[in-house]
Parts: sequence; structure tokens; C-alpha cells
Amino acid sequence: MSNVNLRVVDVEKPNLYRETFPYTEFPKVVFDGPPAPQDHPPDIWITDTTFRDGQQARPPYTPEQILRIYDLLHAIDGGSGLIRQCEFFLYSDKDRKAVELCRQRGYQYPEITGWIRAVAADFKLVAQLGLRETGILTSASDYHVFLKLGKTRSQALASYLDIVKAALDTGVLPRCHLEDITRADYDGFILPFAAELLKISEKYGRPVKVRLCDTLGFGVPWPEASLPRGVPKLIQGLRRIGLQPAQLEWHGHNDFHKVLINATTAWLYGCSAVNTSIFGSGERTGNTPLEAMIVEHAQLKGMVPGVNYAAITELAEYARKDLGFEIPRNYPLVGKDFNVTRAGIHADGLLKNEEIYNCFDTQKLLNRPIGVAIADKTGAAGIKHWVETHYEIQIPKHDPRITWIKDKIDAEYAADRISVISDEEMHLWVHQAFENRVPPARKV
Repeated sequence: MSNVNLRVVDVEKPNLYRETFPYTEFPKVVFDGPPAPQDHPPDIWITDTTFRDGQQARPPYTPEQILRIYDLLHAIDGGSGLIRQCEFFLYSDKDRKAVELCRQRGYQYPEITGWIRAVAADFKLVAQLGLRETGILTSASDYHVFLKLGKTRSQALASYLDIVKAALDTGVLPRCHLEDITRADYDGFILPFAAELLKISEKYGRPVKVRLCDTLGFGVPWPEASLPRGVPKLIQGLRRIGLQPAQLEWHGHNDFHKVLINATTAWLYGCSAVNTSIFGSGERTGNTPLEAMIVEHAQLKGMVPGVNYAAITELAEYARKDLGFEIPRNYPLVGKDFNVTRAGIHADGLLKNEEIYNCFDTQKLLNRPIGVAIADKTGAAGIKHWVETHYEIQIPKHDPRITWIKDKIDAEYAADRISVISDEEMHLWVHQAFENRVPPARKV
């Protein structure tokens, strides 16, 4: 470990990085090279904030809904440890009931952890519930230290370190959430804070964790990008002073459409854990989507034995039907039209070999058969595909019954229809075309 004598730099006025964050203009990206080198940790994993940040953009879940989501997270993980932890609010009776219900399951993964503010009264909640680890809100930028907390950097640091020591004194592992790190003074606060945490960690013989919170989504993935926005340099600076990959966790937001690439970048540059939420739910633009990072992990590290990838589809169905999620139809991996084509030429290609227009075996991996949406440009091949998907039949695309259905569709659009043909209409026309001698329906 080097640079352990780093000191917090107190300043009279907050450093708001006005050259980078002018506020009356879009934020600026600065490149200052040389590029940060990639540093792949040997083990990377996912943590989840569905029950904490994920609830900050929707009505609170009931304890029973939280239990069902927790069961599904466990089912996806399959005992692999890929979804290693999840965090819970601890403040209300409902929060604590949810924790107790989930603890009764006795699952190893995801491990249940807490989330508190950096005050002693909140820490008592963790101790009462007997949790092994808790997140602690440790706001890092001068926007928060000066403008929200009304403190100096030294005062903020002292209060944070006190609660970290209090956690360790009672055997609870603290996880410091460096809120707004992508607008924080890196040399003047972040590195000195991390150095103090390393000293405490050495004293107690326990590895204090650090969560890098990109609170407003300002992070950028390019290795040449300067601090405080450059994700590679944020992580590698902490690595250089002695923090290990397993002590580092990335928590991003999607304000600038970079939540997924920033999370992957965090993995590639030395951060073992990425914090996620189901379908990206969370404050404002949301967090890193859990399902996206599961698939991203498989692309980087290979398929993990035990992980039930198809349970992602089950989770999405539960979210739509019981939790009121409005998942866009074209949302990757779980949207209703994720692997559905409308173009007739695409449907014809699918009939010849589905790999031509399907990105992977969605039936095998996600329990999602490929589909064709019927519209004015679908053509006979698409109609044939739809019929064969929904009924136990193999039928030529030039069969008179397919032609009859196509004529019905063409007539609809000749009459200025602009919407797609519904499944209900297609089923009706199939019955009419087959003169009610319809083959058995498939379970779709």
C-alpha cells in the first residue's frame, strides 16, 4: 500500500468543477491521457439494490412482493454467487418485516445487507437485525459536503470514520457509499478518505468496502477521460493506494445513457462488484439493469454453471403482472418484442435459419421463442411463421389458407390501418381459414 499519508484538503469554497459542470450547458468531457490500462479482476459479480434505490422511483413494494423478488433473484443465481448480495432499507416496520421474511429463507445468495445514513442511530437498526454487512451513505462531492451537509471536508470525513469504526466494533462490515464521486475532488477528498479506510481496515483486520456512486450518471467509460468523470481512472487510483478489486463496487445511474457501459467498464478496470436493480428501476433514470449485467457477465466470463438464465423471463413476467412494471416492448432481453420481427424479409430468413435474425438461442437461454409481429410488411413467410409458432402444424407459405389470411391483412392496411394485427385477430382468421379444423394450439 502506498500514499497512506494522504491528507484531506480543506478549502474555503466548494470545488464544483465549473469547467466540467457549467450547469447552464451540458457537462463537458475532458481527455487528459495517458489512458488507464485495463485490469481485469479474476472474479467479478453482481450486487442488487432493487429493494433500496430500486424503490425510490415507484410505490414501495409490500414485504410479500419483496420476498417473491428475492426468491426469483435466488432462482436466477442458482447458488452460484453471481448475484452475491442485495441491500434493504431498514427504517419502517415494513422494511424490517421484509428483511425477516427473506432471512427465513436461509439462502446463501443473495446475502441480505442493509443501508443506513452515517449516523449512530441508524446503525442500531443493523445491529438489531443481526446483519453481517451494511452500506453507509458517505456523501463525497463538495456539492453534498458543503451545499447539503453544511460541513467542511474534514468534518464530513471525521463523522464517516466514526460510524465505520462503530460498525467494526460490533462486528458489522461497513460498505462506504461515496455518493456523487463523479463530481468529487479526487485528490483532495476521495483518495485521503480511502487511505483512512485502509488504515482502519488494517487495524481491525477486516476489508472495508467502497461503493463508487455515480449519482447523476456523469461517469464516462473512456480510458483517456480525466477525473472526476473517467470511470477507469476513478477505479485505478483507488487500486493504486491499496484497495483490492473485491473491496470496490460500482453503482451507476443512466442520466446520459451510459449506465451499462460504465458498469462493464468498472469490471474491466479493476472493480469486482457492480450494483444493479431489476430492469434498471431506480432514482430518476434508473440504475444498472440486473438482467443486462447477468448477460454481460456471461459474455465476459462465459456461462456460469447453476445460473438459471431463463428465470430472468419469469422475473419479467412477475414484474409486469404483479408489480405494475411498464417494460417497453422493445426493451432488450425481456421486452415483449425483444426477439420479434415485423419485416417480411426477416421472417423469411428466420424460417430458413433463425440465427440469421436472432442474436442467440432465446428459446434455450431465456425460454423466449422467437416471434413475428404481423403488419403490412410481414408477408406470407411471416404469417407462416406465426401460424407454426402458435399451432402444431408445418405449412407451406404458399398454402391457400396462408394466402387467405394474407389477403385479410392486406385489406386491413388498404383501408388505412396503422396498427399491428393483434394475436386475437390472427387466431380468429386462422379459425376461419382452416374452417374450424384448426390444429392443436402450442403453448407460447
